[in-house]
Amino acid sequence: MATARPDPDSLLAIDVGEINTRAVLFDIVEGRYRFLAVGSAPTTGAAPYHHVGEGIRLAIDNLQEITGRKFIGGDDRLIMPGRPDGTGVDTFVATQSAGPPLKVVAMGLLEDISLESARHLANTTYAEVVDTISLNDRRKPEVRLDTLVSLRPDVIIVAGGSEGGATQAVTRLIESISLACSLLPRPHRPEVIFAGNQAMVDRVRSGLHRQANLHLAPNIRPSLEFERLEPAQPQVVDAYRAVRARQIPGVAELDAWTGRRLMPTATAFGRMIRFLSKVYDPSKGVLGIDVGAAALTVAASFVGELTLGVYPHLGLGRGLSGSLDRSLIGHLMRWLPIEVGEDYVRDYIHNKSLYPGSLPVTVEDLAIEYALARYVIRSGVAQASHRFPKSAGRSRAGMLPWFEPIVACGGVLSNAPTHAQTLLTLLDALQPTGVTTLVLDQNNLSAALGAAAGINPVLAVQVLESSTFMSLATVISPVTSARPGTTILRLRVTYESGDETSLDIKQGTLEALPLPLGQSARLRLQPLQRADVGLGGPGHGGSVRVVGGALGVVIDARGRPLRIPEDIGRRRDLFKKWQWTLGG
Repeated sequence: MATARPDPDSLLAIDVGEINTRAVLFDIVEGRYRFLAVGSAPTTGAAPYHHVGEGIRLAIDNLQEITGRKFIGGDDRLIMPGRPDGTGVDTFVATQSAGPPLKVVAMGLLEDISLESARHLANTTYAEVVDTISLNDRRKPEVRLDTLVSLRPDVIIVAGGSEGGATQAVTRLIESISLACSLLPRPHRPEVIFAGNQAMVDRVRSGLHRQANLHLAPNIRPSLEFERLEPAQPQVVDAYRAVRARQIPGVAELDAWTGRRLMPTATAFGRMIRFLSKVYDPSKGVLGIDVGAAALTVAASFVGELTLGVYPHLGLGRGLSGSLDRSLIGHLMRWLPIEVGEDYVRDYIHNKSLYPGSLPVTVEDLAIEYALARYVIRSGVAQASHRFPKSAGRSRAGMLPWFEPIVACGGVLSNAPTHAQTLLTLLDALQPTGVTTLVLDQNNLSAALGAAAGINPVLAVQVLESSTFMSLATVISPVTSARPGTTILRLRVTYESGDETSLDIKQGTLEALPLPLGQSARLRLQPLQRADVGLGGPGHGGSVRVVGGALGVVIDARGRPLRIPEDIGRRRDLFKKWQWTLGG
């Protein structure tokens, strides 16, 4: 018999992923919210089920087996609210990343201003911009109209006209959308997001409300110099929800369970990262990386200001083959620590795009898998970094800003053979600077917590304060132009016991200090050769308190940017040395 709970505040979170559907349970234990268990099942949106409800039910059944609690009633509906005997749940949230990228047409007045902002807004969800239309478009009006009709986009994003700016040009864009929509069958008409000059709202509403599913958003480009995407993101979520409900059977029912609050997994992940940035050091940002099958998500937040980038072409699933076409395979090959033929690499990537749930079974497959992870993470962060605020602190131009912490999740990271492999993958891909903590969300809870934060922020705070997330290591990354072999940093470690040790760090090396998980120590850093460790500029040192992670404290002095040898023999030796240094 289930034990009665002291306070009925349980929460069930469903995430419908590209490969798996997960049911995550949070509840109060000894007066505080805790992550209790997760049930999973294959996602069933595609053949043979063509209904996500089956996968959701199987995931909840799995959770019931694990916990011994009952969540589904005899009428096959979720039991809400929870009962004193532990049956049911009190609150419910859901996120989704499954499904093909939304086809988006971006429209704006000026190609490098409002149209670019429309592209950026599309990149905040699982979407692919399939065409763009601006005042500079040289196609004839009838050609543009034919393009809109033949593409049958899921979403049209209209930007343009700074506040108090152009109206006639925007009117022409709206008229072309209205005509295109009138030529499409109503079930195939796109969601239209207007995020332009607010003086045009009434005219846009009268011109489109009968022809399209209209979403009115604040102006994403209120002036030529200023881009503001975040206020328009709720309308992007609404459009995403509407499209998915039409595309994938079972999504509408899931959305109803949430009270019409179903959100993209990437949006919920970004909300969690923004929340963390308000809790941690305000002088640094918080970076989140989610390596999924549907997309790579990069979320960076600086004092609550979120930059969110979602890149379906960098997901470790159906977008892989397209990503490979857009890049040189040499960029991927440089991350391989063993010799593998290009044809073998191409075959593996194409098979991975067809069967994203497959696991590497050979040494060669494992090497390619983690070379891919390095490549997609590095590519995604490079794309997202162009939109980081100018105020973001950087050691040098082109380097990653100061972050504390960096949170990473995704099956390729959580399922690595060792924590050392996970950490080395992240260090190689991100190449952080200064002093930061690398945290692994090994249970992929960030999106669930982000979705829950809107209705129960206390739950998010208390789960984060528990040991649910794994600290991999505190990482110190000096930035300097010193030659390899030069001593660039002296550090003294004072442990809780009072014991001390000193260490000289040379440029080009990777070092690890043993510090048990959860234990703290005081590091005194003395940079040499004008090395910058993020404590006030080149050559500035100081004292920092660090907490040990699963791999202690790591000093990454391999250089920024990291240079990987072209010679396969030297590369193999270096990777083995780095892996051995980290203990795996």
